[in-house]
Amino acid sequence: MPQNEPNPPLLTFSDAENSPLSIRAKALVFADPQSRRVLEDVERVAPSEAPVLIHGETGTGKELVARHVHRISGRRGPFLAVNCGAITENLAEAELFGHEAGAFTGAVGSRAGWFEAAHGGTLFLDEIGDLPPALQVKLLRVLQEHEVVRVGARKATPIDVRLVAATNVDLAQAVSAGHFRQDLYYRLNVVSLTLPPLRARRGDILPLAEYFLGVYAQRLGLAVPQVGEAAVHALLHYPWPGNIRELENVIHFALLVSSGKTIEPRHLKLSGGVATSGAPSGPPLEVIAGELRRLFAAPGEHLFDDLEDLIVREAYRHARHNQVRSAELLGVTRNVLRTLLKRHGLLPELESAGK
Repeated sequence: MPQNEPNPPLLTFSDAENSPLSIRAKALVFADPQSRRVLEDVERVAPSEAPVLIHGETGTGKELVARHVHRISGRRGPFLAVNCGAITENLAEAELFGHEAGAFTGAVGSRAGWFEAAHGGTLFLDEIGDLPPALQVKLLRVLQEHEVVRVGARKATPIDVRLVAATNVDLAQAVSAGHFRQDLYYRLNVVSLTLPPLRARRGDILPLAEYFLGVYAQRLGLAVPQVGEAAVHALLHYPWPGNIRELENVIHFALLVSSGKTIEPRHLKLSGGVATSGAPSGPPLEVIAGELRRLFAAPGEHLFDDLEDLIVREAYRHARHNQVRSAELLGVTRNVLRTLLKRHGLLPELESAGK
């Protein structure tokens, strides 16, 4: 697999970094120019005490960016992560700010909330746009006063917490729609970072794929396979709606179903088509000829097989697995098509045995 550079900066989770309320991507690489600019911004603002608001789609690595902010900030307290959409609304205040014994049914003892637990460190609030309106008011007060009041308490507790928040929605639009407080938005948006989706930073795709190949090959006790040129092309041109988490799942699955030597397009469980933004235009055969010339510049060991697999697979999918229609699309007889389907593992075993 081609590399953009020998060792692009990589962020990953250690086994000790567990946060059950956080939904996250497990690795983030900074090989693409866009992600490199994000890293530069992170390292510039991390030493300050200012709140940070990270914008980005789900699965782009926002929590990893937040952890890196904490890691290089110089703060000695813990890093704690909470997904605002994953905590129960009627218990959210107690979860965030703590409670005293007897404050509500089931509160048999006093308990510190996430803010107190993060004292001296950083609290990461993921999907902050999901925070209920009543809690938005209380959060604003905490940020202004640097203290929390536990549910059922009369006395405030001072706190020293750096807040990093993240959202996959446009909070400015949420403010306009009346779903998010404008004053809280301004308080959170002192430092704003935008993490582009994976499809917009294609230079990160192959280094991340290589990382996940190495991780899962080691766990499964397998040699790390090569990625065929046609598979590389498919990875680079797929739009990745699920971002890094989807890439991880695709690579894991490919490793399980491949022969162990080479990953080909048929091993990639991609849920949609390839990206169209910025794609070459012109007559389809001319576009394909241009893409073939790119592949010929660095051919893989199984280029013809990869291309044949891609053609047969796409025709069969387009015809909704109708063999007669697939044969017509390709201009071959049904017997020839059945031979191709069998060769590329697309013909059900029971059907091929009975016919």
